[in-house]
Amino acid sequence: MPALLLARVQINDPEAYKDYVARSGPAVAAFGGHFVVRGTPPEMLEGTDDGLRTVVVSFPDVDTAQRWHASEQYTEARGFRAPPVADATFMLFETDVPIA
Repeated sequence: MPALLLARVQINDPEAYKDYVARSGPAVAAFGGHFVVRGTPPEMLEGTDDGLRTVVVSFPDVDTAQRWHASEQYTEARGFRAPPVADATFMLFETDVPIA
């Protein structure tokens, strides 16, 4: 079953965060992941915008997403996002909805 990764990120140093973005994209692609949402400002339909960056990534399955997160390539990238550069919450969901 496909998996979706939802990341919510408080960027504290936008300039330094660019180094993480440059490395995380290739790491995602190496594991068959595809960005569905990558920091696009939301259109708020209800509630208020909390200002956090939202990233949604689709992976072929949960196992692949877990291997990506534990991979050497992504671990290196994650070092460029570590506090104080940004604070992040990552959530992984299995879904039965096909992701294009």
